[in-house]
Amino acid sequence: MTVLRTTLDMIWGLGLLILALLCLGVNGSQSVDDLQWLPCQFVDEKVHVNEEGHIETQYIHREAVIQFGIDGDRPLYPTITFLITASKVDMRRYLEGGEDSLNCEIRRHNTGGIVMRWPAMGAQEHDVWFSCTLRHTKGAFIITTFLRHTPSAPVGGQADSLQRLIVNDKDLLTTSAGMIILTQTPSAEVGFLKEPTLHCQFAVDHKQANVTVEWRLQRHGERSKLFSYSSRTGRSEGTGVSIKAIGAGNASFKLPPTRKTSEGTYICSVLIPPLYGSDDILVSLSEQPRVSLNVGSPFSLTLGEDKKVVCDAEGYYPLDVNMEWLREPVGGSPTPVFLKNVLYSSHRVHQDGTYSLSAFFLLQPGLEDSGYKYTCRVSHKSLLTPIRKSFILSVTEPDSTLWYITVFGFIIVMLGILFWLLPQFITARKAANKRF
Repeated sequence: MTVLRTTLDMIWGLGLLILALLCLGVNGSQSVDDLQWLPCQFVDEKVHVNEEGHIETQYIHREAVIQFGIDGDRPLYPTITFLITASKVDMRRYLEGGEDSLNCEIRRHNTGGIVMRWPAMGAQEHDVWFSCTLRHTKGAFIITTFLRHTPSAPVGGQADSLQRLIVNDKDLLTTSAGMIILTQTPSAEVGFLKEPTLHCQFAVDHKQANVTVEWRLQRHGERSKLFSYSSRTGRSEGTGVSIKAIGAGNASFKLPPTRKTSEGTYICSVLIPPLYGSDDILVSLSEQPRVSLNVGSPFSLTLGEDKKVVCDAEGYYPLDVNMEWLREPVGGSPTPVFLKNVLYSSHRVHQDGTYSLSAFFLLQPGLEDSGYKYTCRVSHKSLLTPIRKSFILSVTEPDSTLWYITVFGFIIVMLGILFWLLPQFITARKAANKRF
């Protein structure tokens, strides 16, 4: 009988899945406005006391779905279902893209031992909280919704971590969204001396909420407070967030002009007892290199001359950069040849924290090198494609006319000297003969 029931459940679930896929349309993507359900990973917790008397938590990944509807709806699938009923906050308002661009994860939310009644209609002191986090697959946003579930009877309260609501494989948990915290800038890559705004927004299902907002920077294992505000006391510390905007649920933080020490993880946290939510925003700096050559194009050399050719990459960040010299015929074929006699300077650090590097070689061309293109190619994290700076070499033979003029002039000079010295030599010879 059990095997038959399991088989029927599988057939029923498969049929619903096929029906849902048909409803998505030929593009296989569901509109966010029409989102009725979403597959999720439920990261459950199994808490126990080990042999040494310490509390240990084991995390178990379980299949689940979130389903939007009204109290009393049946689950769409024979799996753990979190039925989200209507409230004054709806995570779907903040979503963009189709459901295939969303990753969903649900966890039990620990209220830190705070046992209190949530100030909303129907709430009880023994409510159980879950957090549902939706991440956009391309990093467009992260949304965390806190779901309140009222069990039929108290389960020991959140203060006792060993007494938890038991969730079975096919349970339906009716919930409502109590609070949402989200960011549309999960990561930000900016240049130096910029003033980016890190997005942080929240919403709650009741008015006059007692809210505390904080911004902290975590860098190299240390945390520093940048801003804090409490609506209960009206006090604030630091700058970068509009107090007036917090009243409308906007806790976004504007950075001062960025420099090297601006990199790190910025943490926006919102506390509305007993709920605490936070967004981690990774900020990294990036500057593109400025590339230049010390020769123009075309560049001419006379056979027998040489030239130190330098490629400079300046003002880039972070440190890693790749510079190389290539030689190829004009026209691009055959395959370019990488020069092997290239030398590099040491990295130079500028006052603003950016770097520079030079790649150079001694050009001693023959006539067969004339017409070739020499290219300095620079690759860096900040560049979608490498920067290329090139010159075309022209090699000429020495001017033979000048050589003939030089030789002829030398002969004339020597003859002049000879004709000037010869009479003196004859005169001296005659004088010597008379004495004898």
